[in-house]
Amino acid sequence: MSSTSLSLRWTGSPLSGTAQLPASKSESNRVLVLQALAGGGNLANLSDANDTQLMQRLLAVPDAAVVDAEDAGTVMRFLIAYLAVTNRHALLTGTARMCQRPIGVLVDALRQLGARISYAEQEGYPPLNLQGWSPGPTEEMPELMVRGDISSQYISALLMIAPMLPAGLRIRLTGTVGSRPYIRMTQALMQHFGASARDLGSVLEVRPQPYQPADYTVESDWSAASYWYAMVALGPAGSEITLPGLRLHSLQGDQAIVAIMEQLGVATEYVADGVRLTQVPASQAVAQDFTHCPDLAQTVAVVAAALEIPLDMTGLESLRIKETDRIAALQTELAKFGAALADLGQGRFRVTATNFHVQNQTIETYHDHRMAMAFAPLALRGALTIAAPQVVRKSYPQFWKELEKAGFEIYPEL
Repeated sequence: MSSTSLSLRWTGSPLSGTAQLPASKSESNRVLVLQALAGGGNLANLSDANDTQLMQRLLAVPDAAVVDAEDAGTVMRFLIAYLAVTNRHALLTGTARMCQRPIGVLVDALRQLGARISYAEQEGYPPLNLQGWSPGPTEEMPELMVRGDISSQYISALLMIAPMLPAGLRIRLTGTVGSRPYIRMTQALMQHFGASARDLGSVLEVRPQPYQPADYTVESDWSAASYWYAMVALGPAGSEITLPGLRLHSLQGDQAIVAIMEQLGVATEYVADGVRLTQVPASQAVAQDFTHCPDLAQTVAVVAAALEIPLDMTGLESLRIKETDRIAALQTELAKFGAALADLGQGRFRVTATNFHVQNQTIETYHDHRMAMAFAPLALRGALTIAAPQVVRKSYPQFWKELEKAGFEIYPEL
């Protein structure tokens, strides 16, 4: 949908039926890099998200002088490491917002391993000049000290190229480690492609064991599932939905939505090919640490506000440097409904609301797909307008079509 905004309304009946989810973008972008490093393998059910399509296009052009990662964080971070270890010479750039997102920690680590990288403009930020790879002689496994509280995508980028290094790699994580499930996902997928990757707690160790071609089928996306959890939570009594393609034993950290939404009134039943969501009584107050699942924070904050359930949130540090400053964006948009996201200091936030009302408000999306999809379920409580709805193409291109199939009335506004 290319309209300037979309008007959303709900018919009033209970939500029901089956919603199709996109494949996991996190899994897809990792296995694309691993397939390229392994030199083969068949990949099934790849995500149709813009980020994954972009990764496919960029990997398919091995001699491009300019590589544009656009607004895709995983593409930017994974390709820095991939292009470096494959001895590429190129300018790696992105959107204006991407060039405001820090990259220095990853660049410094790659330089220690032998990458020749310089900053084309501002120190510590894209765009980057990649000028090949020249590791020094080494017989011992190199060790990097890396802060655990940075983006896990930095750590995953380093892990994925580690089997290609002459002596492998040891990464020693310092401080609190965030988004640990994404690191575990990377290691599990590396092992699927024949690598030796060990998790020793604060130390991650990868031996110099080349990848082997392998086939892989990508799971449906738990992050995308979170929006349907929100719809069941906010829907009329008796609402339920079935989501195919989700696994009980998942590599995705955002499967944490199961336990979180149990507290906010949604039960999960694993069925033959996915999950069925139904309504149950909600808790009177909820406290949640989002350190390992930051992409769920917006969805959960909106649901708690709409249900007027006080929500204490921690582990939101990475939200400041996402597609937008997600904390500031949440504060601005929640206020339109009579809710607040208060900064309590020392990394603690609280969502509160009294007399929460949905009445023709317009949601600004800040070039952020998750802002659009986190607020869309509020249309179950009243008419709502979403500005710049096309942002969902980043991770869930069929989102608005799936809402229409579920019974939402959606009208373009130009």
